[in-house]
Amino acid sequence: MSNTGLILRSTGSWYDVRNADGHVYQGRLKGKFKIKGLKVTNPIAVGDRVTFTVEDEIENTVVITDILPRDNYIIRQSVHKTAHGHMLAANLDQAVLLATLTLPRTSLGFIDRFLVSAESFRIPTAVVFNKSDILNEDGLAYQQEIMDMYEQIGYTCLATSAIEGEGVDAFRQLLDHKVTLLSGHSGVGKSSLVNAISPNLNLRTNEVSTFANKGVHTTTFAEMFELAPETFIIDTPGIKELGLVDTKKEEISHYFPEMRERLNQCRFHNCLHINEPGCAVKDAVGEGEIAESRYASYLSMMEGGDNRR
Repeated sequence: MSNTGLILRSTGSWYDVRNADGHVYQGRLKGKFKIKGLKVTNPIAVGDRVTFTVEDEIENTVVITDILPRDNYIIRQSVHKTAHGHMLAANLDQAVLLATLTLPRTSLGFIDRFLVSAESFRIPTAVVFNKSDILNEDGLAYQQEIMDMYEQIGYTCLATSAIEGEGVDAFRQLLDHKVTLLSGHSGVGKSSLVNAISPNLNLRTNEVSTFANKGVHTTTFAEMFELAPETFIIDTPGIKELGLVDTKKEEISHYFPEMRERLNQCRFHNCLHINEPGCAVKDAVGEGEIAESRYASYLSMMEGGDNRR
């Protein structure tokens, strides 16, 4: 008999599959799966809904027979196979990027690349600035400026401190009754913040190593956790780089909300907003209506080449 389940965790060839009653099986794929039109290194992602048959009740193993249609998914470029993507998660309500302005520093370029990637997969995204407790007065003022900039273009932003409890309730509300991809560099305090709202999970935490202020990896595989009924987070390994997968150069500006709303205002319909005359986007940058840091991120992504190769 075929059952339906939810993929909670993938370790390569085996998957944790949760059925409707909350029981978790060890599952493996039946044969080879090819996702039509999608070049990925992993056919199944955390968050996927699947059908399965029980293989061995005593061993608690099942065989995954099919992947049900996805609402959405998010992938990044594969570290190992060029021209392939690695699927991070599927069937998301939102993505939340955890950032820190120091220890370790999350660059605005990285934040923008993450937001553009999420926009390209049509996944709503919020940015949570953690470790507010270690910022001085100037640092807090700068953080507020950055938050204001992103909020003006439509992104929800929060300032939090897992240690002092600041913003923890707002963070809990942000996740309530949603499936959320939680991402960010290693060391930004993902585990500490999740433990603050759901201590029973007891996610492993590591201090930031002092060597180059880089975070220490604590998560090796993406994994889904239930924080409360109908509230799930997908914790991902600290991402060093979220490459734009299968994105043409002329599409990149579509994933910047403040550029998207000006797309029909340029003199040329195929304007790339670099050195063309009569460009509404460049005019908006000059007038301070589009942040210079955002435009710099856009140019950086354009210089990164066509990621479809």
